[in-house]
Amino acid sequence: MPFPSPLPEPVRFGLIGAGRIGTFHAATLARRLPEAELVVVADPADGAAERLAAPLGAAATTDPDAVLADDRVEAVVIAASSTAHADLVIRAAAAGKAVFCEKPMAMTLAEADAAIAACERAGVPLQVGFNRRFAADFAAAKRIIDEGGVGTPQLLRSLTRDPGLADPAAVPPWTIFTQTLIHDFDTLNWFNTGATAVEVNAMADALVAPGFRSAGLLDTAVVTIRFGNGALATAEASFSAAYGYDVRGEVFGSAGMVTAGTPAQPAVRHWSAAGVAGPTARADTELFPDAYAAELAAFCQAVRQGTPAVVGGHDARAALRIALACVASVERGSPVRVGEIDPSAEAAV
Repeated sequence: MPFPSPLPEPVRFGLIGAGRIGTFHAATLARRLPEAELVVVADPADGAAERLAAPLGAAATTDPDAVLADDRVEAVVIAASSTAHADLVIRAAAAGKAVFCEKPMAMTLAEADAAIAACERAGVPLQVGFNRRFAADFAAAKRIIDEGGVGTPQLLRSLTRDPGLADPAAVPPWTIFTQTLIHDFDTLNWFNTGATAVEVNAMADALVAPGFRSAGLLDTAVVTIRFGNGALATAEASFSAAYGYDVRGEVFGSAGMVTAGTPAQPAVRHWSAAGVAGPTARADTELFPDAYAAELAAFCQAVRQGTPAVVGGHDARAALRIALACVASVERGSPVRVGEIDPSAEAAV
């Protein structure tokens, strides 16, 4: 009987950013993935890296450059503040590290282009954290679409409803497009393979916390998108779903329809005199724990096999392009051609 093939050496990771999602990624790398090893955590906040790293058996530092200079580190997970993402991607690539970056990868198209170019020059894989692509139901829907199960896509829909807005003052302007709906824009691009967004019309307001409207808060939004293949899409978001964390997608086409996503977790229903009730997920990490693990496992495979990342920098740029067009649409109060904010998009149609 032949002996089984030995497992590849775990990919040795450095993590930059010990906040909410960084903490979740750290536990995933250290405890869930045999193909990964968490070596060091960096965060500039006093004691943050040490509190996260110590129970996981990793080193801690306040200096991201120490992570990038560490010869043990093969790959970095960037979970720092969004405005720092592109610069950290560029610096990590220059250090020869494979890069997994949380969304958004960049805040401007110029930053996105620079980050992509840096990774291409260095020959390192770049993956961006669009976790819905790795959720079992969304992946199954994508397979149905690719196999022709809905025919030609005609109408698409994606939505994100967060379960609450704890501190409206802490939400930077345009967050609803650049950090929340950017997931939905990537999902719509992914479901509508090969098509490019050509026009966007966005409406947004502060309906959850209207007192913060003057400070630039937008907590509710609806976006319509026209794609180059004629398909029409809608994306919507709210920062106040009282019933839980709600993420869904839908594609309607010439031969049928496919849907994915539900806030119900797990699929238990209690039938009583009061009616029918069931539990719901209350956070993204509760709704998508397996997707978060799967995206990092896929990244490890790309690093070890030297293959392109499943969802890369160009995917991140495409979603950002739509988000920035939404910003322009709200500012102008009218539809916006995507080519107005990114002339290269017109050439792609």
